[in-house]
Amino acid sequence: MRSDLPVSRAQTSPRRYAILAPGLFATRSAKTAHGVIAYGRDATVAVIDPDSAGKRVRDAVPYLASDAPIVASFRDALQFRPTALLLGTAPPGGALPATWRATILQAIDAGLEIVSGLHQFLAEDAEFANAAVRSGSTLWDVRTPPAARLFSGEASNVPAVVVLTVGSDCAVGKMTASLELTRAARAAGRDARFVATGQTGILIAGSGVPVDRTISDFTSGAVEELVVHNGTADLLFVEGQGAINHPAFAAVTLGLLYGAAPDALVLVHLATRTQIEDYGTPLLPLPRLIEIYETLCACVKPAAVAGVALNTHGLDDDAARRAIENARAQTGLPCDDLVRNEPENLYAAMAPRFAHKTRALEV
Repeated sequence: MRSDLPVSRAQTSPRRYAILAPGLFATRSAKTAHGVIAYGRDATVAVIDPDSAGKRVRDAVPYLASDAPIVASFRDALQFRPTALLLGTAPPGGALPATWRATILQAIDAGLEIVSGLHQFLAEDAEFANAAVRSGSTLWDVRTPPAARLFSGEASNVPAVVVLTVGSDCAVGKMTASLELTRAARAAGRDARFVATGQTGILIAGSGVPVDRTISDFTSGAVEELVVHNGTADLLFVEGQGAINHPAFAAVTLGLLYGAAPDALVLVHLATRTQIEDYGTPLLPLPRLIEIYETLCACVKPAAVAGVALNTHGLDDDAARRAIENARAQTGLPCDDLVRNEPENLYAAMAPRFAHKTRALEV
């Protein structure tokens, strides 16, 4: 198979990000910014958001352990010597907000690399592309899709045990669960890798496949190549996307479910959510979701849900504990919050289920 996976541009030194998130840094819309600050390899030296200017990152978003300053403008950010401007929010539909153009052009003129996870590609914008040629800046569109390829079944034969995170909805913490479980597995002595399938994950890992930009017929093949590319590790945690019961994004979930050829699944759920966000479709009970995911896997390559990563954000400690206990009782599976509590605990409870590979059905 081909190996031209999207990878981080080679750097002679780590990036120093100024993150653009005007008016939104303290909101969930800035999840790209939050993920890169929390888990990324590159430093964040400033955040551009006039609404929170004068604060530190940790003042605006308490769970982010960063003292990077929040400033009002790109001009203010320059004093912290950034080498790249990261577009840190996810606007609806992935379109570039018109009000950002002036700041992006300032950063291009200053010679900074521009890093974007939007669906609207900066390199295809004549104004940005011409400005980059003049200044020597580079434009990295993280969601550039890989070359088309069809699923072959090769992922079932990799040495690694493959674990896929699946969700009850979008934006419930599948990337975070995958990253925290990777950390916990490494701490336990496993050669574990995080496998990125979305723009924020790619920014963190430095490589990956943006599955929401692949042609539907080739999604499973693109995911399969990503697993094969990383398959010499002992254990892979593949970042899930969407949810199988999501009216808009179930297709990408199914592509991951078959393309990754997982040996085990981890179900991720936000405890405070009761319906599919923005659509109003009621969430399915956790046991029913587990049944659906396992039934779908059984059609091609059996894989069981090993446990539940419960996101208890927004609950106090007592309510979070009750939610975790309730999920354990409902499912009969290990369950915990990987961020609120020590991730090693849930990993250890699930680790025996990550010890063996499963076999694909023979045709």
